[in-house]
Amino acid sequence: MEATHALWLLAVPLSALLVAAASRRAGLSAPLVLVIAGLLISYVPGVPTFELDPEFVLFFFLPPLLFAAAWESSYVNLRENTASIGLLSVGLVLFTTVAVGYAAHALIPELPLAAAFALGAIVAPPDAVAAVSVARRLGLPRRLVTILVGESLFNDATALTLFRVAVAAAAGAGFTMLDGLERFLIASALGCAVGLVLGPALHWLRTRLRDPVVENSVTLLTPFGAYLTAEALHASGVIAVVVSGLYLGHRSSESAAVTRLIGHSFWKVAIFILESVVFLLIGLQLPPVVDGLSEHPWTELAWWAAAIFGVVVAARFLWVFPTSSVLRLTSPSARRGEEGVDWRGQVVISWAGMRGVVSLAAAFAIPLAGESGRPFPGRDLILFLTFTTVLATLLVQGLTFPMLIRRLGVAGDRERYTDTVSEAGAQHAAANAALRRLDELLAEEPAPPDETVVERLRQLAEHRQLKAWERLGGGTGPEGAEVPTTTYRRLRREMLAAERQVFIEMRNARRIDDEVLNRVLHELDLEEAALSRG
Repeated sequence: MEATHALWLLAVPLSALLVAAASRRAGLSAPLVLVIAGLLISYVPGVPTFELDPEFVLFFFLPPLLFAAAWESSYVNLRENTASIGLLSVGLVLFTTVAVGYAAHALIPELPLAAAFALGAIVAPPDAVAAVSVARRLGLPRRLVTILVGESLFNDATALTLFRVAVAAAAGAGFTMLDGLERFLIASALGCAVGLVLGPALHWLRTRLRDPVVENSVTLLTPFGAYLTAEALHASGVIAVVVSGLYLGHRSSESAAVTRLIGHSFWKVAIFILESVVFLLIGLQLPPVVDGLSEHPWTELAWWAAAIFGVVVAARFLWVFPTSSVLRLTSPSARRGEEGVDWRGQVVISWAGMRGVVSLAAAFAIPLAGESGRPFPGRDLILFLTFTTVLATLLVQGLTFPMLIRRLGVAGDRERYTDTVSEAGAQHAAANAALRRLDELLAEEPAPPDETVVERLRQLAEHRQLKAWERLGGGTGPEGAEVPTTTYRRLRREMLAAERQVFIEMRNARRIDDEVLNRVLHELDLEEAALSRG
């Protein structure tokens, strides 16, 4: 029986990876396909019930996902959009909590106002994983992506604090909104302090380890350490993780090249697995949620679910448009004549409100009983409305999000062109600096080095100098002919494949050992990775 249970536990991540791989191959949004797959699997006869452990989700899944997102985010871009991000991650979460709370209490009189506010806090924070993956794939302008990423990094702290206050009030602990505001400010400040202490300390440690494997092991433990340290101090573990991730990501360029290569590959794999499992688990939650609602007719439940979903969507539109318009009129960038978020960008941000696993984890964290020992009011109903809201946002908004971006014509084509031009200029300046440094080194050499070595070094610098300029033409020259760097990459890849085949054949013939094979293949792989980057 224990072996069967273990097999089912293995089946969840394995199924998630297979579904995610198939959706990526088909060009579909993996989070949406995973949710639908989980929903269908949950009704297959013989499949056991998988209930989310909220503490496990908030500790095991949330910290690494937030840390990786913060690590990859641009601190500079986030700082330039502080006002927009703050209005969404704090202001919009508060507005949505209040709007959903009053709407739920009006629709369902049996649901006390404090419990309704708990529901509002649960469904208030969007999970930008699905939205950002689509936005990046379709080339959404960088500023919009930055705002969505920044919102998802910080809104969980606001929502979880509001949730705890509302649950305490509903359970009879006597908390007020003023208590909640005080608690949020203190927890946020302490969480930020924890992140600012751990970030520099761990960066100092990483730069002195001189071992890529150990350095990345420290990075792996960082989000869990930051979260636990902050929670032990009654601070916001979410903010501690985000701040430490932003700091370490901003300073990652000071690490060794091999450390960055290993870390980049590891986090891509880890986040792919975690996100796949999380979204499959969302779909698997429906049976336990439905079990406790037999006393309510389905027509009534469907009406309540549709109404709460409508309030969640409407609240985001009602908040985004006025606040974005005010920011465009009052921000320093607008006064300098720089382009802000226009109405099309506001529509995209308003529609990018998909909810995710944090909402479900918070809902399952509602206690079964309050302070008096009585059952928590409306717990099963809150679980159901949370699930339907998460599912509706992922399916309705998620499935239509790519079409909306295409219809509005919101794309960063000009931005990508500008990036390529800027990169070409930077590559040109860097190559000139490298050539000057080469001349200085040659002048200091006691004996002239071999001329073929010098010529090869100059060719490499000039090749890098030309590569970005040629990419402006899409890899082709006049009349569709390949430019030199494109031809170089194509031919060099074929040469590397031939070299790799020879090494493998020599290993199979026992003329070289596996250790030798692995070493030379690693060198070939690094060169091919550099070519693929081009």
